Amino acid sequence: MKRRLLSILLAGAMTIGLLAGCGSTAGGNNAPAGTGTGEGTEAAGSSASSDTPLVVGYDHFNSKFSPFFNESEYDKDAEELTQVILLTNDRQGAIIYNGIEGETHSYNGTEYTYNGPANIEVTENADGTAYYDIQLREDITFSDGTPMTIDDVIFSMYVYCDPTYDGNGTLFSQPIEGIESYRSGMETRYNLILKAGREGGYTETEFYTEEQYNAFWTALDAAGEAFAQEIVDYCIAAGYGTDVTTSAAAWGYEGLAEDATAADFFAVIVEKYGYDLSDEGINLETAGTSITSFLTERLSEVDSTLMAGVQTGESADSISGIQKIDEYNVRVVFSEVSASGIYQFGFAIAPMHYYGDASLYDYENNMFGFNKGDLSSVRAKTTQPMGAGPYKFIKFENGVISYEANENYYLGAPKTKYLNLLETTEADKLNGVITGTIDITNPSFNKDVVAAVQKANGGEISGPVIATSLVDNLGYGYIGMNAEVMSVGGVKDSDASKNLRKAFGTIFSVYRDVAIDSYYGELATVINYPISNTSWAAPQSTDEGYKVAFSTDVEGKDIYTSGMSEEEKYEAAKKAALGYLEAAGYTVANGKVTAAPEGASLEYELLIPGGGAGDHPSFMICTLAKEALAEIGINLIVTDLTQSSDLWTAIEAGTCAMWVAAWGATIDPDMFQIYHPEGGSNYMYEIDDDNLAQLIVDARSTTDQNFRKLMYKECLDIIIDWAVEIPVYQRQNAIIFSSERVNMKTVTPDISTFYGWINEIHQIELN
Repeated sequence: MKRRLLSILLAGAMTIGLLAGCGSTAGGNNAPAGTGTGEGTEAAGSSASSDTPLVVGYDHFNSKFSPFFNESEYDKDAEELTQVILLTNDRQGAIIYNGIEGETHSYNGTEYTYNGPANIEVTENADGTAYYDIQLREDITFSDGTPMTIDDVIFSMYVYCDPTYDGNGTLFSQPIEGIESYRSGMETRYNLILKAGREGGYTETEFYTEEQYNAFWTALDAAGEAFAQEIVDYCIAAGYGTDVTTSAAAWGYEGLAEDATAADFFAVIVEKYGYDLSDEGINLETAGTSITSFLTERLSEVDSTLMAGVQTGESADSISGIQKIDEYNVRVVFSEVSASGIYQFGFAIAPMHYYGDASLYDYENNMFGFNKGDLSSVRAKTTQPMGAGPYKFIKFENGVISYEANENYYLGAPKTKYLNLLETTEADKLNGVITGTIDITNPSFNKDVVAAVQKANGGEISGPVIATSLVDNLGYGYIGMNAEVMSVGGVKDSDASKNLRKAFGTIFSVYRDVAIDSYYGELATVINYPISNTSWAAPQSTDEGYKVAFSTDVEGKDIYTSGMSEEEKYEAAKKAALGYLEAAGYTVANGKVTAAPEGASLEYELLIPGGGAGDHPSFMICTLAKEALAEIGINLIVTDLTQSSDLWTAIEAGTCAMWVAAWGATIDPDMFQIYHPEGGSNYMYEIDDDNLAQLIVDARSTTDQNFRKLMYKECLDIIIDWAVEIPVYQRQNAIIFSSERVNMKTVTPDISTFYGWINEIHQIELN
C-alpha cells in the first residue's frame, strides 16, 4: 500500500492504463505501408459519423487531468486524449525520429508507417555534448483553432524545468546546458517555511510574512487530515479497518485512542517522519494521493503565493541549452550524452495561451509564458485539460469523463464524435461489455476471466460478443532476497552467502513452470532474467550465453538434462540445492542439512501478499518449495499476508529475508534505480558490487543500443550470480472490445505493449 519512488507493483493486483508507449503518443498515427493512405489520415475537419458515444470502462480518476501534474495512469490517459505528444514511438518502442515525413517499420510481418508532430535529430559531438534538434510540423492547431508553434514546446519545457515544478516530469534532471544555473537560487515560499519549522513560531524574514507563515501551517494541517482520511477510507473499503483507530493499526500505527480522528492519525505520522514531505517521508504512507497534492489544493484555496518561488540567491534568467531557432525549430543542448535523454521529450505540447499567458512570452527577453517560479496559471487548469489531441474535454461528473471530437485534430477528426470514460469496478468490467454498458475495457486476465469470455463467445477468446487483444505487461514478477539477511557470517558478497541464496533460487526456479501454468495458463510465460521480456535489452533464448535461471550446480554443471521428467527435475534441484548449502558451510548428513554455519539459519521466512487466501501467481512455487526444502532440512516459513503494507514495512526495515512481488518497467532499461548502490530501491536487495555499478553507469553514457544490450547482459548475469532476485513470469494484459458495437476493422491492428488502441482512436467507428 505504500508508494515507492519507482513503482513496485504487487503481482495479482497490477493494473496499467489503456495507453502504452513513450508518452503514449496520442498524437501518433500509422497505416500499413503501401495502402495508398498517405499519412494514414483522413482530411482534417471531416465530420465524425455518429452521435452514439464510445464508452470505455476505466478505473477511478483523481481529477488531475493535467499534462504537467497528473499522478495516476488513469488521469494521465484522460488528459492525453486531449494532447499531442512531441515524441512518437512504434509498436516495439523504437523512437520515430522523422515524424513529419513518417517512418515505415515492420512488425509481425507487416509494414506500418508512423507519423508524428515533429522530427527530432540527435547529434553526439566530439566534445561530449549532445544536440537535440526539434522541428515541429507547421499545420497543427489546438482544439480552439490556435496554431501550435515551437513557442508552445519551449513553454512546456520551461514549466517542467521551473524551480518550483513538483509534478512527475523529470526533464529538469537531464544534463541540459544551464539547467542548474536556472534552477538554483530560488525556493518556494512553502519550502522555506517548512525548513524554518514549526517550533518557536514565526521569525521575521524577507521571504514571507507572519500571515503567510500561519496560513501555511493551517493548510498543512488540513491537508494532513485529508491525507490521513484517505488512508482510513482505503482501509475501510478494503476490509482492513472499521474506523480511524483500526485503520491506523492496519497501516502500522497502533495505540490510537478509540475515538481518534484523522487529524490524530496524521499527528502520529508526523511523529514518525517529522514534516518530511518527500517520497522517503510522509509521502511513503500514501493510499493514492500524495501529501503534497493535498497541500497544493489547500494552498490554492488559502494563498496561492505560498507556492510561488522566492529569489534566495543567484539564478539565471534562462536555460542556455534551450535555443529557439525559428517559429518551428528549437535546439536543446545536453552538456553530456544521456542514454535516457531522448525519452524525456515524450511530453505533451501544451498550449501556452491556455496554460500560461501569451503576453508573458518574449523569448529574446527571457520571458516564457509565465513568471519564473509562479506556476499558478498552469495549476489552475489541472482539472480542465486542453490541447491539440483527438478529443476535447467537456466535463467530469458522476464518474464519467465526457469528450467531443476535435475537428481540428491534425491527423483527422475522430470518426466517433463522442467519447466517455466510465469509472468501473473490476467486477463490472467484463459484465459491462457483455451487457452493453461498456464498449472497451481492460479486465485483470486470469483463467477464470478467460473462461467467462470464452463462454460469452461460444468457446473462443475472440468472437461475436467479445474481441480480445493480449499484450505483454510492461513489467515482471519475481521472488526477492535481501543479501544482508540471507548471508553467512554477515558478509553479503562472499561465495558462501551467494551459495546460500543460490540454494533457495534453485528450489524456487524449478517449480516456476507448473505454478505459472496453473495460475495463468497461456497468459504468462516463465522468464530467466530479471527484466521484462518487452525490453529490447532482454536476453533471448537464441542469444549466446543464454541460460535458464538457476540451472547449474555449485560446480557449474547443468542440473537438468533433456528427457528428464518433472519429478526427476525436482529431485535434481534438491540435490543441487544441498550442494550449494554444503558449499555455504552447512553441515550435511544423510541427504539433509543438520547444522547452519555462523550467521546463517535452518529456518527462513518468505512473505507473499496473497490476501491470506493464496491468491497469487507465485503461491504454488512457495508451497512446493517449502515441501522440497523441508526434505533437505530447511524450514521455509511461507507467510501469506492479508495486508500488503506489512510486506513493504518489513522490506523497508531491512528485516525481510525473502518476498514475492513484481516490478513495473519502462521502455528504457536503465538499472540505476534498483541495482546501483546509490539507487533509491537498492535497499531492498542490498547489492554492492563495484563491477555492476560501473557497468550500469557506462550503459547510461552511450546511446549505442547494441553496446548497451551487451553491458546489460553482463549486469543481469551479475544479479543472477548474487542470487537476490529469482525472475518468475512475464504476464499479459488484456483489452476487450464489444464485437457487437465496435467496428473491429477500424481498431488499431497489431496492438502491442508500446502501441495501444488509443494511438489510433480517431479511426475507431461504432457499428
